Amino acid sequence: MTTSEQGLGLPDGFELGAATASYQIEGAIAADGRGPSIWDTFSHTPGAVAGGDTGDVACDHYHRYAEDVALMAGLGLDSYRFSVAWPRIQPTGKGPANEAGLAFYDRLVDELLAHDIAPAITLYHWDLPQPLEDAGGWRVRDTAERFAEYADIVHEHLSDRVSRWITLNEPYCSSIVGYAEGRHAPGAREGDGALAAAHHLLLGHGLALQRLRARGGEGQQLGVTLNLQPVSSVTDRPEDVAAADRALLLANRLFTDPVLAGTYPDLARSTYAPVTDFGWIRDGDLEVIGAPLDFLGVNYYFPANVRAAAYDEPDPARRTASDLGFEDVVAEGVERTEMGWPVDSDGLRRLLRWLHETYPTLPPVYITENGRACDDVVAANGHVHDPDRVRYLEDHLRAVVAATHEGVDVRGYYCWSLLDNFEWAEGYAKRFGLVYVDYETQQRIPKSSYEWYRRLIARHHTP
Repeated sequence: MTTSEQGLGLPDGFELGAATASYQIEGAIAADGRGPSIWDTFSHTPGAVAGGDTGDVACDHYHRYAEDVALMAGLGLDSYRFSVAWPRIQPTGKGPANEAGLAFYDRLVDELLAHDIAPAITLYHWDLPQPLEDAGGWRVRDTAERFAEYADIVHEHLSDRVSRWITLNEPYCSSIVGYAEGRHAPGAREGDGALAAAHHLLLGHGLALQRLRARGGEGQQLGVTLNLQPVSSVTDRPEDVAAADRALLLANRLFTDPVLAGTYPDLARSTYAPVTDFGWIRDGDLEVIGAPLDFLGVNYYFPANVRAAAYDEPDPARRTASDLGFEDVVAEGVERTEMGWPVDSDGLRRLLRWLHETYPTLPPVYITENGRACDDVVAANGHVHDPDRVRYLEDHLRAVVAATHEGVDVRGYYCWSLLDNFEWAEGYAKRFGLVYVDYETQQRIPKSSYEWYRRLIARHHTP
């Protein structure tokens, strides 16, 4: 790849975008026939979300989308990644489309195109229709089949205007954080159920891919987004190295091996033998899951440096899928974000190189999320100054450039996030946006990072 003289040396043709997710910004949870999602239920459960916050209103993007697209146009974004709320399209998770729900995404897509911003759609960003969870959720195969039907409905309706499609966002979070750790919806703490959820999420991805490929369409790009980490052992002690292998399994290989190699690693079966017999895997599933992708979306926030630790549950048969006998260790003095996550921009380069070296058929990559939470405040002059975010974004983009120099085919980068928003179990306490949102007034205030990103994009596109 040739590189530009400006714009941090980003490759020619490299896309710069921003990302959001439906439940985090849309609000309007009962508007125009939308049904309840597992995040509506979870956020209204006492103690589940910091401050008792919910996504009922969020950024009111459902009504203010034109204002938000104008902010995107002000940045000069090449592409905007957003998710479609499944409960807006099928309020119960099955059956005919809710036309009013589709109409909202018609309006949004048309507004983006009117400003020369390419839409990139994520079909599932965690807001499962509650009736499907009531019937077993991602633990059961039927949910994967319902997801493929839903994906087909949305693709049929919007593929004349949208070319980039992401089936799932972060199936690790949907399955492990939601069904094993209980920190996200639906708030379960399970072993077999969480692993079955992981498999059925990936199966849903594969079944949706089949449907969308069959529908065809010129220039369609189909992929999936995985949140991944470079994983290392704190020491070379055998027990720490083994713990790092288990951490790598949980964070990455439980998802990357099926999607990119059409198999589960042997370590998965030996590690999880006490809690599951993997009976939910059927013949042909891995061929469906491992079908070729047009691109892989990678979300990166921080690395994992681990050592062996005691299991939470002494009885192996009763452990959750995330109870694997390791703990993360952050070295003294390492910078952390407001989420408590360590800052390591080179971790993104290491992760991309690991993917490139581990999977010979790795497709082109888009960084579909990267960003940091800061303690953003509105100053007396009305400005929001966030130099730590600027430095974070610039350093991570430099890491992407370094990875391309090492042979990784990275095509674009989506900053997380366009707007401050509902940050899941953290509620509204953490701010990731390029744009500050006053949740009381819904006023949008571009931060200094917004201006930095605008200048970067302009430089990148200047011949």
